[in-house]
Amino acid sequence: MGAVTSSMAAKFAFFPPNPPSYCVTVEEGTGKLRMTDVAEKENVDVLKVKTKKGTEIVALYVKNPTAKLTLLYSHGNAADLGQMYDLFSELSLHLRVNLMGYDYSGYGQSTGKPSEQNTYADVEAAYKCLQETYGVKEEDIILYGQSVGSGPTLDLSSRLSRLRAVVLHSPILSGLRVMYPVKRTYWFDIYKNIDKIPLVQCPVLVIHGSKDDVVDCSHGKQLHALSKEKYEPLWVEGGNHCDLELFPQYIKHLKKFILAIEKTGPLRNGSVLSMDQMDNARNSTDCRPRQSIDQREKSRSSTDNRDKPRGSTDQIEKSRASTDKRDRSRKSVDYADKANTAEQPEKGRNSIDRFGDMMRSAVLCNIDCFKPVGTKV
Repeated sequence: MGAVTSSMAAKFAFFPPNPPSYCVTVEEGTGKLRMTDVAEKENVDVLKVKTKKGTEIVALYVKNPTAKLTLLYSHGNAADLGQMYDLFSELSLHLRVNLMGYDYSGYGQSTGKPSEQNTYADVEAAYKCLQETYGVKEEDIILYGQSVGSGPTLDLSSRLSRLRAVVLHSPILSGLRVMYPVKRTYWFDIYKNIDKIPLVQCPVLVIHGSKDDVVDCSHGKQLHALSKEKYEPLWVEGGNHCDLELFPQYIKHLKKFILAIEKTGPLRNGSVLSMDQMDNARNSTDCRPRQSIDQREKSRSSTDNRDKPRGSTDQIEKSRASTDKRDRSRKSVDYADKANTAEQPEKGRNSIDRFGDMMRSAVLCNIDCFKPVGTKV
């Protein structure tokens, strides 16, 4: 088994930009951290956060004075904060949210080396920073995971009972499943999202491109199918792995999702309104009826065990270990659902779709999710 583990580990790799796209300096007199090689903005804080693994990660906190919710964004495999800076600023502006992004250990100016377990510690440290430094409550946080970032996002969200929502952007079922069409979860696999998604108690939005040639759209479809609280997914017709931000429906759908989440709000006992109630709230915002694609789902209790107390960080770690040891067979999921017909980027854009034009020249994701070691970057 040890040889198998070593062989599998050799096939997976992290690709932090080399050299990093930014540096961090300390302002004389104030001690304030500043990021170089980006357009400095008054509403952006630069922080260094220590993790329980002993590394120190760099994080950005983008403030929006009109925000009710906060997005915690876990980026893709070969990006760092310097490359994501403009996107984070635009998302905060257009979605009217506060946003925290962070670099994994070994990425950008974060110390240490990237690994699966370190990314789990990284996202937990960023989450803890939101609570302790900015006073953000769990029920006001939306976790957002892009590509490999879906791993730390689902690991954390599967253990938080009062989380507001989750967004999965071009997510993976697991590391092994990106390369091989396996039907079961092996103990040596990494980012076992397929096993963790059923544990998420809050609404989940999945966004995936129909032409994704790195992580097949079937990954997103199966994660959507396995979600307890499904929100209307976005299958971007013609979208690939690294270009979904350039399609106008991307920001439109995200904005609609945020508005719906804001309208419903957490209940007093910490649970979230049912998806039918969420659809009604969204309809009142959109001023037009929309049939929920999830009407086939049976109605669920509003509590859904969300009022259970959140475990400590140590309990989270123990729970993860027990989850990762599970090695069970799973039935394959029918992928016959056709991707929703979506408007193309060439169509007219309204005011919020300037976002797509602005991001067209940005470096959003410059490498695939996983590549065999030795592949040229």
